[in-house]
Amino acid sequence: MSPSSTTPAGPKPSHPKPMQPSRSRLGTWLDHHVFSLVASLGRLLHKPGSAALTIGVMAVALALPLGLWAALGNIERFAGEVQEARQISVFLKPDVAVARAGALADALRAREDIAAVELRTPEQGLAELRQTSGMGESIVALSLEGGGDNPLPSLLVVTPAGDERVLAQSLQTLPEADLVQHDAAWRERLDGWLRFGTRLAWVLAALLGLGALLVVGNTVRLDIQQRREEIAVLQLLGATDGFIRRPFLYLGGCYGLLAGLLALALLGAAGLALRAPLAELARSYGSGFELAGFALRHAAAMIVGAGVLGWLGAGLVTGHYLRQTRPTET
Repeated sequence: MSPSSTTPAGPKPSHPKPMQPSRSRLGTWLDHHVFSLVASLGRLLHKPGSAALTIGVMAVALALPLGLWAALGNIERFAGEVQEARQISVFLKPDVAVARAGALADALRAREDIAAVELRTPEQGLAELRQTSGMGESIVALSLEGGGDNPLPSLLVVTPAGDERVLAQSLQTLPEADLVQHDAAWRERLDGWLRFGTRLAWVLAALLGLGALLVVGNTVRLDIQQRREEIAVLQLLGATDGFIRRPFLYLGGCYGLLAGLLALALLGAAGLALRAPLAELARSYGSGFELAGFALRHAAAMIVGAGVLGWLGAGLVTGHYLRQTRPTET
């Protein structure tokens, strides 16, 4: 046999593969964001005195409109409880018997513009007056002097289902009605004050928010001045404005977030200081009203909003500085 012309197959030569970058552009971008955040926190801790002063001024500026909003929210909540009890009191004539008052209450319940009717007899009114007025003995004495008869008339408490003004005018025409009591004017004035307070809160929020933005901007501007040589070198090396601006944005955002937290802490302390005396005052008037704070979602929104405010202040100042110092080609 002739030797085979084929030779044993050896290992195939391997072709070098192109080198892959160790990190993607997205990873580098994320790394710089993390580095900028950590560096911003480090600069805050490096200057605790000035940082605390800036955060304190921002917190007070944010706490004023937030406190006004909290106060308006509690007043509106109280007004809402009053609005739910917008009954019309119809005092019947003294000669109207209880049976006739009950029949009249049944007739009024059938009307579409009335949601509910409650009948309070003279005996119920006298018992309630004894309990709430603290003059039970005097009332009994007056009743005895009058021959033992109850001097109070029957009372219909009507809850309207529609326009209470129109219903009050209609109830005044009833032949059995002696007096129709409907105090809606003070509620309208209260609504007007609430609208004025809300507008005032927005104006204060705009003015003090602008002040907080300027405080952050001035603090970041001083930090930029301290690092102007570093910024100039980065610009000469071709760094983008976004790359240079990023650490200052995080610095402003940190100022805002911390100021928002401090503002909520100040408002919480103020609420704790006022809650007990306000509850005691409400109990003296027979009310169970208690001061309420911010809901969790509202508090989170306020903190995020403060952070965005600090971010914007830093962005405006940094952008203005970079536009002025951007190198020009010759």
